[in-house]
Amino acid sequence: MLGLSKEELAILKKLSTPIKIQNFLDAMPLNWEKAGETYMSPRRVLRENKMHCLEGALLAGVALWLHGEKPLLLDLKAPRDEDHVIALYRENGYWGAISKTNHSTLRFRDPVYKNIRELAVSYFHEYFNNQTSQKALRSYSIPFNLKRLGTDWITSEEDLYHIAMAIDEITHYPIFPPENAKLIRRADRMEQRAGQLIEWEKDDPRT
Repeated sequence: MLGLSKEELAILKKLSTPIKIQNFLDAMPLNWEKAGETYMSPRRVLRENKMHCLEGALLAGVALWLHGEKPLLLDLKAPRDEDHVIALYRENGYWGAISKTNHSTLRFRDPVYKNIRELAVSYFHEYFNNQTSQKALRSYSIPFNLKRLGTDWITSEEDLYHIAMAIDEITHYPIFPPENAKLIRRADRMEQRAGQLIEWEKDDPRT
């Protein structure tokens, strides 16, 4: 199924709800990309036992796919910071998100959002650059359905640069009009302190 081995399927089939998927992502060490940039497939993630946000979103998408859900990703674009990619899910008509992050804020979202914009905007206030304190989120993408890519990428041994590029190039919608940029308050001292919290240290040998 989807080219996965029995062992891989056994792991992913246990992830039968968004909460179980999120708990699995949280327990796995962060991929600090110490040997250089990576875009690992779900197979490589399971083998290496570490992931960053896009790698986590891809694995979450496959887990959702295996359980009959659409494997949808959403790109959050922050030109003055790093972009963030999340996996979408929907319960009783309301959207939520599964997210692999090293920070205290850009995390899981419960299914309480009426539409994709509501969900995307929920990340705005805490999405700031730790050096400048400027709130960085500027746009969000349309949902990206991983089924459009076939299945070979799920078990690929090559880095999935083409998927990263495809997500980056799809249609994005602005969070706010350009004239409102000058009205955005920087993160305050308390928010800055919270923003310094991380889950996985770079010197952790598991990362």
